Amino acid sequence: MELYDKPIHELHALLTKGEISSVELTKTVFRRIDQVEPQVGAFITQNREQALEQAQQADKKIAAGSAGPLCGIPLSIKDVLCTKGLRTTAGSKILEPFIPPYDATVITKLKDQGAVIVGKVSMDEFAMGSANENCAYGVPKNPWNTDYICGGSSGGSAASVAAGECIASLGSDTGGSVRQPASHCGVVGLKPTYGRVSRFGLLAFASSLDQIGPLTKDVTDCALMLDAIGGYDPKDSTSVRQEMPAFSKALTKGLQGVKIGIPSEYFGEGLDPEVKKAVAHGIELLCEAGAKKVELSLPHTDYGIAAYYIIAPAEASSNLARYDGVKYGFRNLEAESLVDMYKTSRSMGFGDEVKRRIIIGTYALSSGYYDAYYKKASQVRTLIVNDYQKAFSQCDVLVSPVSPIAAWRRGEKSDDPLSLYLSDALTVCTNLAGLPGLSIPCGFSSSGLPIGFQIQGPHFQEERLLKIGYNLEQLVNIHAKRPTLS
Repeated sequence: MELYDKPIHELHALLTKGEISSVELTKTVFRRIDQVEPQVGAFITQNREQALEQAQQADKKIAAGSAGPLCGIPLSIKDVLCTKGLRTTAGSKILEPFIPPYDATVITKLKDQGAVIVGKVSMDEFAMGSANENCAYGVPKNPWNTDYICGGSSGGSAASVAAGECIASLGSDTGGSVRQPASHCGVVGLKPTYGRVSRFGLLAFASSLDQIGPLTKDVTDCALMLDAIGGYDPKDSTSVRQEMPAFSKALTKGLQGVKIGIPSEYFGEGLDPEVKKAVAHGIELLCEAGAKKVELSLPHTDYGIAAYYIIAPAEASSNLARYDGVKYGFRNLEAESLVDMYKTSRSMGFGDEVKRRIIIGTYALSSGYYDAYYKKASQVRTLIVNDYQKAFSQCDVLVSPVSPIAAWRRGEKSDDPLSLYLSDALTVCTNLAGLPGLSIPCGFSSSGLPIGFQIQGPHFQEERLLKIGYNLEQLVNIHAKRPTLS
């Protein structure tokens, strides 16, 4: 296996033994980017010069014997996180040419660990999308078959990990945007509990739903990344003072007595038979290892998409009002009046999907419609939270598919936004309730495309999810498989 295909924990061992250097590893990753990036198209901005400087510093740290698990490890970052001195676009022309003067808290934490930032990767504009086809800087492709989408909105993150263009990545999950692309690209993706990871420096889409999460080659790496980025941050008013266990030490074998809930609504109409079969096989393996199945219901799941697509656009319409061509980012310099400048800067800077959601959100919040839409959606959100609380009184975790279908061909659903929205049906409720959710590869379709297995748990129980995920990963045993790219 090539260096770029190895997980963090194996590379950390090689680095600390002195068998490789971070500079050598980083150069290997950049050679891989040169080799496959024309096919994959994961990156918006590469960070070669600074990355090699960071790698040199990491090698000094390793030689001094003070290196943590991420020291010297090349990572990619979803382009929605602020990086000091490095262009940040959120996948949108409206921010061009924004270069942040500060780092997001998660970036500061990664740099403190000695991680190497190789670049910023593609995403749906302002994280709005399920296929990563709404990026103003190009569409990344699925490394398992480049005719197919890699999922959104953290598609660049998932594709870059699967293709070996980095060792791990950070994404953001507002309605499934870490878990769904992880599922489509055959990598591990974690959406932590809302408040577990600081959102300071994350360009907001929907503030009550957004959460930063890692995408990695296996569950052990996922735990290591959460160890590094989690914890209370006084700069984020929604950050929670909560104990931070050593997640990477929770990955023990054994599932005796673990109760896994099977929500009937997640296995109903619209679920592809191949996805159903792969997930059922995963459940069977967990039960053979000692887990017990609990059949249950989450009766308001069917209302999740409708509630989500009121709440998220409503928050987006407020958050994106700041991009007006005045303070920073894109401005139409040919406008002939102040009003014309506002109108044309926003209409030229934003893409179609962002405009669609701003209009939906503004309408839902407008006088006379607030009670009918936003208030009603918020009430549904409470019912969904109640469903989960009742379910977790009967089981330890909930298991299901991540997506009703495997990845689809690029362009297949571009003209059908409602169909795209429905592809998030199995992930959005996790965000509405602020719960943690984990996506793990559990099989492949007959077309050779990965299928993801989702584990949801109670608030701040990432430790439990990672332990069960680790066990499933060992049982399914496909985590070392990599896509073939010439």
